Amino acid sequence: MFRRVLIANRGEIALRIIRSLHSLGIEAVMIYGREDRISTPVRLADESVFIPRDDPLASYLDIEAIVTAAKDVGADAVHPGYGFLAENPTFARRLSEEGIIFIGPSSDVLKLLGDKITAREAMVKAGLPVAKGSPGPISNPEEASQIATDIGFPVIIKAAAGGGGIGMQVVESADEFESAMKLCQGRALSAFGDDRVFLEKFIQGAQHIEFQVLGDGKDAIHFGERFCSIQRRHQKILEEGPWLSEEIRNEIGDKVVAGAKAVGYCGLATFEFLRDSTGEFYFLEVNPRVQVEHTVTEMITGTDLVSMGIRVASGEPIKLLQDDILIRGHAIQVRLNAENPVTLSPSPGKLWECHWPGGPGVRIDTHAHTGYDMPASFDSLLAKLIVWAPTREESISKLNAALSEIKLLGVDTLIPLHQAILSESDFRKRNITIHYLENHPDLLSGG
Repeated sequence: MFRRVLIANRGEIALRIIRSLHSLGIEAVMIYGREDRISTPVRLADESVFIPRDDPLASYLDIEAIVTAAKDVGADAVHPGYGFLAENPTFARRLSEEGIIFIGPSSDVLKLLGDKITAREAMVKAGLPVAKGSPGPISNPEEASQIATDIGFPVIIKAAAGGGGIGMQVVESADEFESAMKLCQGRALSAFGDDRVFLEKFIQGAQHIEFQVLGDGKDAIHFGERFCSIQRRHQKILEEGPWLSEEIRNEIGDKVVAGAKAVGYCGLATFEFLRDSTGEFYFLEVNPRVQVEHTVTEMITGTDLVSMGIRVASGEPIKLLQDDILIRGHAIQVRLNAENPVTLSPSPGKLWECHWPGGPGVRIDTHAHTGYDMPASFDSLLAKLIVWAPTREESISKLNAALSEIKLLGVDTLIPLHQAILSESDFRKRNITIHYLENHPDLLSGG
């Protein structure tokens, strides 16, 4: 097991990683920029390293500075969390060159999964269901139009190196292709330095469902599914689980385990799917890291996923069998972003008052506290509230009660929007697609 791990991240996920490290008897070292010098994770770490930069993001994106920090503090490994450098193959490779473990998959696996075209090809070979699409990158609008005609409109253009919905465009007819492709290629080049795009059949009325996987490089197991269809700007704001029947869970679970084994995956991974209105699943992507909503799975399986990811990175094999993973009850997570609940625009500022809920089955993952100054430079996630109860209906009631207990003064949050969602009839009836917020514009009034 590691003696000392450097955390190349900030905020709530950094605090979550510190807790797992300390529970395993491992020293935790934080890097930090100017805005985070007195943050909760920095104060609770065993040691912290200041990486001063004029741009706040640069403190967490400077690969060489972070590698140097890891060497200077004698770290055995680096945990990237999510975001920043978590999926960067160059970062993983540089650490490996210095004899430092990257807590996550290898550089080669990150590179393969980071390219949607090669990831798609690998998963097809492993037997996962994939939507019809172009055989590779496409740059000619006329050729794209012919492929789309064969597939059947509507289709979606995606960036090969994409993420977060950047470089995606739905095309309804052949005459839209030229302008749509130029737009997607331009956005992809600007965001990722790679203008390759490909086509895929657009799944209408889709639900977003993901499976939690753990691999040790040889073996793999899954921990069931999470339902993540309530999104704004392609970012999830509410996640819950379980969602599927045991039969379907076993069927798709076997496929994602095969996909993880096929690429020699080591660490935590999330296999994401779209499910159409007929119940068919289509592979979307693999997120090769700990996921924001891993908490839902921890609550319904009674496991510490973050610690498991650290253990396999240290060389331990998976000690659980698939039959050991039992799903109990229902959990829901809401992201408490510091955003205006009507416009969804960021709302940075100082928290003059901060009270979080508690009680049986109520969990708060946050780095925020009274007096915390929410910076404008980073993601707006302030906290995650997760509840567990024996049934979905009881979870909804418990979540409503927990939300009403929160007292935050100084910033706007999505709490009113979440309260409106929880009382809305389609949500209650599980009649939810990825267009839920667009189809319920009245919710954006904040209830």
